[in-house]
Amino acid sequence: MAVIKHKNQRVGIFIDTQNLYHSAKNIYGAKVNFDQVVKEGLAGRSLTRAVAYVITTESGEEKSFFEALEKIGIETKTKNLQVFAGGAKKGDWDVGLAVDAIKLAPKLDAVILITGDGDFVPLVEYLKNDGCQVEVASFGKSTSARLIEVADDFIDLDKNPRKYLISGMRNKSRNNTL
Repeated sequence: MAVIKHKNQRVGIFIDTQNLYHSAKNIYGAKVNFDQVVKEGLAGRSLTRAVAYVITTESGEEKSFFEALEKIGIETKTKNLQVFAGGAKKGDWDVGLAVDAIKLAPKLDAVILITGDGDFVPLVEYLKNDGCQVEVASFGKSTSARLIEVADDFIDLDKNPRKYLISGMRNKSRNNTL
């Protein structure tokens, strides 16, 4: 399928916030400029809805981040961080994101998943079989090869990381990572 991007195309953007946050932090020691990532994915098309799936903690320190997302037009869906008896923590939105994408797909021409998580491969395949164009945007260094393969288009944020990061990129080291 050829990737079609025109201004009247209805686009839904679904952001796996934790995935992108941890990729940027681990690879670049920086924070993600979600506004720029959304603009890049949208490519001048008509935004129907942009949703970021986020985790809240007991400290509430992420509140200003959530407010910043909403200020740039990204709806946030929150879920509490689960803390288990042994101290293990879990916080993901994979199922919620997938359900929302499936529910909204009939109203969209293109779905953009902002994640590198290979767990979304079945979602991409389902949406494509249902007639949606599916695009993925993420840092290629931490993105599932299979996810890239099944998507109709892949925007590799590693090709110009400074464009998609907010602060503190580490200097290049000897092993060619930033």
